[in-house]
Amino acid sequence: MKKKLLYINCNSKPEKLSSSKTVARIFIQKFIEKNPDFEVEEVDLYNDHIPRLEYEYFAGRSALVEKEALKQLDDHAQKEIKRINELCQQFIDCRVYVIAAPMWNLSFPPQLKEYFDCVIQDKKTIKFENKKPKGILNDFDRSLVYIQSSGAKVPFYLRPILNKGLNYIKYITKYLGIKKTKEILVDNTGTTEEERKAAVEKAAGQIDKVLNSLRY
Repeated sequence: MKKKLLYINCNSKPEKLSSSKTVARIFIQKFIEKNPDFEVEEVDLYNDHIPRLEYEYFAGRSALVEKEALKQLDDHAQKEIKRINELCQQFIDCRVYVIAAPMWNLSFPPQLKEYFDCVIQDKKTIKFENKKPKGILNDFDRSLVYIQSSGAKVPFYLRPILNKGLNYIKYITKYLGIKKTKEILVDNTGTTEEERKAAVEKAAGQIDKVLNSLRY
């Protein structure tokens, strides 16, 4: 079975206007040139359906209803649960993840959090030991690259305080058991196309170093 790279796009702009998506596409192209045995799958969090989780979908903490309990729900709920399981299984089946997202109010668009809420499931991506959750995606070498664009330049010493989105991604991937997480920050995209292109070019210059550091 082919190894897979999952591209998770969380930006409403067309790719030619989005700094994070532009850098992500360059990254993916270089990755496939280096690893032609990989295939790429994409999830567009703005255009693909990402269910909003409702309480009746759950049998317990982070565990979706199954079998007879599932049959008791209406058609809409059953379709939503099926979609949640599809997203979770797709995530499990991949070895490398690339996320492209803008910085919004020190974090990222809400669709990305809703996506991770679908992916984090008991006995699939996590398990409970002594009532404590533990990630189980350490069965293979996996890596995640978070590509984030921001209009301003965030000083290095302020990133732990201001960059809440990046902090979350680093925490949640470590929690899931993903062994390597790297970021490419497309900072200081500014207000003009010239500034944006300069920021993209600078960020793209980090790609080779990040590629060489991944585990998969």
